[in-house]
Amino acid sequence: MGRRQGTSATVGWPLQAGSTALTSSRRARKHALFRRTKTASETPAQSPADRGLDDGSETAQKKGRPTPSRRQAEAANKARAKVPRTRKEQAAARRLARTESSGKMRQAMKTGDDRYLPARDQGPVRKFIRDYIDSSFWMLELMLPAMVVFLVFGYSGNATLASYANLALPAMLLVVAFETFRMRGKLRKELTRRFPDDAQKGATMYAVMRALQVRFLRMPKPQVKVGQALPDRYR
Repeated sequence: MGRRQGTSATVGWPLQAGSTALTSSRRARKHALFRRTKTASETPAQSPADRGLDDGSETAQKKGRPTPSRRQAEAANKARAKVPRTRKEQAAARRLARTESSGKMRQAMKTGDDRYLPARDQGPVRKFIRDYIDSSFWMLELMLPAMVVFLVFGYSGNATLASYANLALPAMLLVVAFETFRMRGKLRKELTRRFPDDAQKGATMYAVMRALQVRFLRMPKPQVKVGQALPDRYR
């Protein structure tokens, strides 16, 4: 009997210790579970308005710009729809752009609008040169009509007219050379006085080529009359 009691006491103690540890573990888990639930319940619930504000701010931060309105979105969609995508549409768009540019340039040739003139005619210096040439009469303007008359006389079959043409042609060339040097000197003086900081490269050739043309054939069209006083400033 003594051995059986000792054995049962020895065996029962570990079982009791194990059950005690298991009970303590279960209590700790329940305590931890209740504590997490209490913490979660103590956290204030966020209102839908606050959530909306937070979502909007986060969305604005991600996008980096405010949400466009309906009108802006429709305008953007229309602009994207107008963009040519196929080769045929791109070719049509290029033709339309060339047509519009040519129309603006032709109108500028008549009105003298500096924005749509060719690059060689743009700028206040070139505008002054055109006005300077158009406001005076130059012998260079008679060069082309005289050449036509001399050509007609030379092929007329009349020896007298042909001889007159042969004599008048060298004289006309001397007059043109003298008029070119005279015009160059006066033009350089005016350009130096009005545009001291601008380069004068090509100014003489530009003026000579315009003066050689008959007045009604000059392009851009003359904007001043012969003898008209020119303004002091062209800027």
